[in-house]
Amino acid sequence: MNVVDTKIADLLIIEPKVFSDDRGFFMENYSHKLFSEALGGVQEFVQDNHSRSKKNVLRGLHYQIKQPQGKLVQVIQGCIYDVAVDVRRSSPTFGHWVGIELSGDNHRQLWIPSGFAHGFLVLSEQADIIYKTTDYYAPEYERCIRWDDADIGINWPHSENLVLSIKDAEGESFQNAEVFK
Repeated sequence: MNVVDTKIADLLIIEPKVFSDDRGFFMENYSHKLFSEALGGVQEFVQDNHSRSKKNVLRGLHYQIKQPQGKLVQVIQGCIYDVAVDVRRSSPTFGHWVGIELSGDNHRQLWIPSGFAHGFLVLSEQADIIYKTTDYYAPEYERCIRWDDADIGINWPHSENLVLSIKDAEGESFQNAEVFK
């Protein structure tokens, strides 16, 4: 696998080796050994999630203030614009964000450690997203920052005809959000 740094040191793009021929392809989605070597330490995943969303669905920006989750995100069908925002007040990149395109065609994965808010916008007609988490979902600790917060300034590929949940539409401003120390 190939590991690509982003402008935020802790966020990594993982490019698995894909073996393709006229029959299709094979790839190793996850190797505990290789992933641990790439991160310089072991990450234990406790939960796998699968999300399917339609075009123009925007989910996020979500995080858990307690039981924070590291996430290894991958699209198996379709295409999304995936975003992670550093919400660790003590970090030199606090409030900074990284956005990348993940698709079933490019096979890229995004490693998002705990301490980041996460969201995505579906660019294709439909997308299936799978992601591993380092802690269990705990709705009582979930927080949501507005996807269009001006202080963060995410440059989403488009913002017309978005489909948002009530929770995401009513997300907290970054300035008023509960964040990590």
